[in-house]
Amino acid sequence: MPHRPFIPWPAKALRTPAVEVTEITDDIRALWDEMINAMDAMPGVGLAAPQLGVSLRLAVVDASDKRGSAIRMANPTILHASHELRLHEEASPNLPGLSASLERPRAVTVRFMNDAGMYDRRDFVGLWATSVQHQIDHLDGKMYFDRLSRTKRDMLLKKARKLGG
Repeated sequence: MPHRPFIPWPAKALRTPAVEVTEITDDIRALWDEMINAMDAMPGVGLAAPQLGVSLRLAVVDASDKRGSAIRMANPTILHASHELRLHEEASPNLPGLSASLERPRAVTVRFMNDAGMYDRRDFVGLWATSVQHQIDHLDGKMYFDRLSRTKRDMLLKKARKLGG
C-alpha cells in the first residue's frame, strides 16, 4: 500500500509540535495503517505522523522480531523513565543516509490513547523504549540530532548538507 512521502528535513513541519488528538476516528485508524506501511517499507521500528507531513500527535512503534506487532499511539506521554541508559544508533527517513549514537533511558512508562480511544499505560524496554522516545521527540518538533552536543550536531548537519548537494 502506498504512503505519502517522508517530509525532507529541514521542513518546518518537522520543527513544529504536533496537535493533540481528541478522538479516534476511522480517518485516524487509516492514517495509523498508512504509517505502519511507511514504517515497514523503510524498514524502521517507529514512525510519527509529522514525518509524513501530518501535524497530529500520532505514532506507531514495532520493534518486534516479526512484523505485525505495531502499537498505535495517540498523544503519547512519558510518565516514568529509568535512570539506566541504553546506547543505540538512531536515524530518520526525513534525513536519509545519516545516523548518530544516542543514549536514552533503557525503559519508559508511557500513557497514550489506544486505537479504541481509551487511555492506556504501557512499559517499554530496550529498542521499544528507544523508538517510543524518538517518536515523542518528533511529536514535540525535535529530531534525534537535537540531543547531540553542539559539535556533533554541527558535524552531522554539515554532512547532511553535503549529501543533499
